[in-house]
Amino acid sequence: MHKLGFGLALALGAMVTLTLPARAACPDDAAIEAFLTDRAAARPTTAPVAAGGSIADALCAQTNIVARLSADLGPVVGYKAGLTSPKSQEVFGVTEPVFGTLLKGMLLEPGASVSPSEAVRALFEADLVVEIADAAVNEASTPEEVLAAIAGVRPFLELPALLVGKDEKLDGAAITAINVGAWHGVMGELIVLPQGAEGVAMLADFTARLTDDASGETLSAAPGKAVLGNPLNAVTWIAGVLKAQGKALKPGDLVSVGSIGPLHPMKPGMSVTLTYEGLPGTPKIGASFK
Repeated sequence: MHKLGFGLALALGAMVTLTLPARAACPDDAAIEAFLTDRAAARPTTAPVAAGGSIADALCAQTNIVARLSADLGPVVGYKAGLTSPKSQEVFGVTEPVFGTLLKGMLLEPGASVSPSEAVRALFEADLVVEIADAAVNEASTPEEVLAAIAGVRPFLELPALLVGKDEKLDGAAITAINVGAWHGVMGELIVLPQGAEGVAMLADFTARLTDDASGETLSAAPGKAVLGNPLNAVTWIAGVLKAQGKALKPGDLVSVGSIGPLHPMKPGMSVTLTYEGLPGTPKIGASFK
């Protein structure tokens, strides 16, 4: 059995402690409104909770932001784990992942065309979505147990936006407050995986390869294990954060596991393809930027 590593367990314990809402002090309505107005206008904004703030305050801000965004973007369909690789954690000065929320209107069909001018610091990255099938996933402690409680995985080319000005510092609290930059994501069809050790190994060992369609150049290539040792560990982490908030994953929920490789700046006129080498059928998904 591939149990969660000691480092991940520590990170989960730290986040569970920080996500208890009892003492959270939300930013006021004016700060939330200013953030949302800037976001809608694609103007560089300020995180409602600045770098150095508390994760509890940041989660409270995120909850209010998501509630207001849902009026236009629809209901919550899942969650996202951000900063799930050692490199990304180093860049943003954190030692654990960050938690975000996905709304229905954020998800796009394969081949979608997106304008980077509609967001501040629009990016793209290789990601993967896990679709939950059984609430037993909330008690899972190993990748095998998670695998037994999911319907499968879906290709996911995430299109986040950092939203804030380039001079504003982002750390775990600030990134959490801006909902981990959730903006758009191109999602593909469900991929059913083998159960047991075979499926767990497949998710650790596959390669997510991003290529530029015009040149055929590989922009990045990274293994599934870049995400917390196995993308299924991101599901366990999300379940733990939700449990600390008195919530739980349910059948049909989606979990974006986080970056499988680096973030890339979105450039007008560019089109890219994300290929999952080593997953059944070698699935691909793409998007273009106008």
